[in-house]
Order: sequence, then C-alpha cells, then structure tokens
Amino acid sequence: MNVKKIAFTATLLSIISGTLVSCTNVSPNGDTATNTDTKDVNDTKDVNDTNIQINNSDRLRPTVGNHNTKLRSVGVTVGDLSNPFFVVMAQGAEQEAKKIGGNDVRVTVVSSGYDLNQQFNQIENFVAANTDMIILNAADSKGIRPAVEQARQAGKIVIAVDTGVDAEVDATVTTNNLQAGEISCQYIADRLKGQGNVVIVNGPPVTSVIQRVDGCLKVLAKYPNIKILSKDQNAEGSRDGGLRVMSDLLVTFPKIDAVFAINDPSGVGVDLAANQAKRQDFFIVGVDGAPEAIQAIASQDSLYAATATQNPRGMTQKAVQVGNDILHGKKPESPDILIPAKLITKENVSTSTGW
Repeated sequence: MNVKKIAFTATLLSIISGTLVSCTNVSPNGDTATNTDTKDVNDTKDVNDTNIQINNSDRLRPTVGNHNTKLRSVGVTVGDLSNPFFVVMAQGAEQEAKKIGGNDVRVTVVSSGYDLNQQFNQIENFVAANTDMIILNAADSKGIRPAVEQARQAGKIVIAVDTGVDAEVDATVTTNNLQAGEISCQYIADRLKGQGNVVIVNGPPVTSVIQRVDGCLKVLAKYPNIKILSKDQNAEGSRDGGLRVMSDLLVTFPKIDAVFAINDPSGVGVDLAANQAKRQDFFIVGVDGAPEAIQAIASQDSLYAATATQNPRGMTQKAVQVGNDILHGKKPESPDILIPAKLITKENVSTSTGW
C-alpha cells in the first residue's frame, strides 16, 4: 500500500535479495518488473490487435478448458514493491507458478505505485504478451474495471488478490478485511473500556481498505462514548503518508486515545509522528502482521499495540492454484475466497511466526 522503505531496511533487503531481485529490471513504464526469462512484455504486438468474439454469459477463452493446457506465463501487478507485504505476495505467486509449471513458467511482477494509469498499461502489456493469467492487486477497485474487462475479453484469466474489484473477474482471493477491521477496533473498544477519542488513518480507495474501515466503524458504533475524531484522511497506505497525516492530526487534536491504521506501513508512520511530537497518550492498531509491526508490538517502547494479520504469500499461492484450475476448465466452488484474520497483541506476539 509509491511507499518508502520502512523501518526494517535490513529485513526488506534480505527478502528482496532472493528470487525476485536476482532477475529485476525496469520496464518502459518506469515500474519495477521481475521476469523469470528474458522476454519483455513490451516486445509483443499491441493489445488492440486482439480480435475475439465476446459472449456476455461466458467470454471465449482460447487457452482455457483444455486439459492438456500447460501454464506458461503469469503476470502480477501489485500496489508497491517497496512494501514488503507485496514482495512476499510476489514471491508466493512465483513459487506456486514454478511448482505447477516448472522453471519454464514466465512470471512477471510489476509495481503500480497505486497509479491507475500505470496499472492500465501493465495489464495491457500482459495481454499483449499473451500472458495466461493475471494476478491483480488493484490500484483503484472501481477505476481498473475497463482494463479488467479488456483483459478478459482477450481471453485472459484475471484473479483479484488482497482487494476486490468492481468488475467481473474469474476469482477473488482476499483476507477477510471486514473481520480484520472488526477485531482491530474491538480491541480498541475493549482497551478503552468503551470510552475515548479515536482516529482512523484511512488509505487508498480500494475494497480491502473500505471493508476494514467499515468493520471498524461497525464495532465502534456500539459504543456511544467513543468519539471518532477523524476517519477520512488518506495516508496512501505508506509510512510517509502515515507520518504526514498523523503529524497534522496531532496538531489538530490535543487528546487522542487510540489510532486505527488501515495497514502496518501507515501505522509505523503514525508511531514515528508520535515520537517526533513527543506524544505518548495513545496506542496504535494496524492491519497486515508486517514484520516491523510485530517487532514494534514486542517492544516496550512502541505505541504499537496490535495488528490483524494477513497471509500475503498464501493469497497469491491460492490465486495461482485457482487460476491454473480455471485454465484446465475447473472453476472454483465459490469465486470469492476469504482468508481469516487473526489479531496479534503484546500478549500473544511471542507466538507469531509472521510472514
């Protein structure tokens, strides 16, 4: 959820130094691309050359439904590869694709930087490269619809991950984000004993973020003595955004008891803002289960109190599995696949294995 490298630089470098960075290049769009062979997605014909008849009830899939079809290529577009959450997602997709199709499978990973136009170009490039499957972490759940429709009309399998999209896709694999918001803010309500001032540090307009905030608001609505001071400030899901937004909120509100951050990078930014302002009067709850959040929760000096964990590797592994099944004519029992969230607090942080 473009994001600067967050606090645990050494950890991130060790993650990226694995299979991804060893084959990283920069595409003409300016986004970071990871390819498992030398074929560039921009070396193929323009997507507009594709000419396939469409049936509204069941789009034609030239490569789908043949039991002898082999997975050849996977395109992955995520929010931002400087966020370790998305690095792990990319690793999960690549590992599962190689497990299914062997080392000959081409996996291309790109970062949209939450730029809708850039993600449009990335999807068009995947289509032009005749990519079998597109794993999509949407930059904008509604705005990306035309690109999704174009890809599916071209016969491509599209699996949404981490956040849903306002378009017809083959499947959606996400954390139960409503649940993540609910358990996070139930923790806040319980710790405040039903009374206090709460700030919600919001994020990009994608389904996952909207659902987390909805879950939080649903819980806090049960407590009339909890006042929500702010809920609409977009920190862009980033550390720098969390620092910027929270710095302003600390000036505006002299009394804050708790902060719900829609993801851990922005929560880390909130923590940094508090340190800079020398404010110790509130605690922070985030979502992701990111290593830096786990480390902060375990620390005695941090305001970070809890995070609702996700499974980024598991999400993309499941997405590739489902996409491969569809490629061979087997549709999932349900197109909406939810992965439960679990709350990590200071009481159980020692048992967390992280990502």
